[in-house]
Amino acid sequence: MNTQKEILKIKNLSTHFKTDDGVVRALNGINLTIRNGETLGLVGESGSGKSVTALSVMRLIASPPGRIVEGGIMFDGKDLARLSESDMRYIRGDRISMIFQEPMTSLNPVIRIGVQVAESLQLHKKMSKAQAAKKAVEMLNTVGIPDAEKRALNYPHQMSGGMRQRVMIAMALSCKPELLIADEPTTALDVTIQAQIIYLMNKLKEESGTSILLITHDMGVIAEMAQTVAVMYAGRIVEHAEAGALFGNPSHPYTRGLLNSIPNLNKPVPADRKLQSIPGTVPNLLELDSGCSYRNRCPLATKHCDSDMPFLREIRNDHLVSCFYAE
Repeated sequence: MNTQKEILKIKNLSTHFKTDDGVVRALNGINLTIRNGETLGLVGESGSGKSVTALSVMRLIASPPGRIVEGGIMFDGKDLARLSESDMRYIRGDRISMIFQEPMTSLNPVIRIGVQVAESLQLHKKMSKAQAAKKAVEMLNTVGIPDAEKRALNYPHQMSGGMRQRVMIAMALSCKPELLIADEPTTALDVTIQAQIIYLMNKLKEESGTSILLITHDMGVIAEMAQTVAVMYAGRIVEHAEAGALFGNPSHPYTRGLLNSIPNLNKPVPADRKLQSIPGTVPNLLELDSGCSYRNRCPLATKHCDSDMPFLREIRNDHLVSCFYAE
């Protein structure tokens, strides 16, 4: 059992969105723990609730229409779900930082890069404008941006996608956060840039001891970076285990489906066969009932699954699965 100190503990967290068609239950009682110096990978299809989890932790859910309806987000003895907005501002960007999914929409298009990196240093570290500007250039250099002093004068549109992602990492790490949330940090980047970003994040984690919540649908990135993995489906955690155990012995049918759908370059698919895929579609979050949300796509489903929702249970050491037939 992992005895490292817990830095973040999400307990029974539910986040809902009120719409004209009804209530979308984006998160339904999720439980997650991240320990000091650990990278926790959060995986699942689009719409499974990964980004909503991150935004809930950061208290950036737009209200209305969304709100945290139940549960707690414990960080250093404080419940972030119940902090005032003014108190949360001191934590957000300083002790907890986030790399957002699309840097072009997260960076201000009319403010120079260096100024944007320096802002949090002035706010949280009380640096002077000159000190923050100098530190911003240092951070741009740290994340591998060449000619950083000149690049600090650029606007976002003057940089490539990979460079903008590096700027986002520089901003997120400038205050040396205890927890970094990375939401799809390698999406839409070419393979070479993806590898550089993964290397950079691993290097900075080793040097600073920062814990990482890594959100992605890319199981390859998870295999490269994560020590533990949580698999999400329809707003719930369906499997949670150490990375080696999950990849070596996946126990939820959904996890097995995700892993089976990944092409194996060592075993090319014959011309007369298609890649494996998961049949069906993700359920409508407006219409969730008391049964297992995966049952309509699951090869193991029975009548039991129609009436009852399986909850996470331990089937091996620290290996949790939400399935009646995981064994």
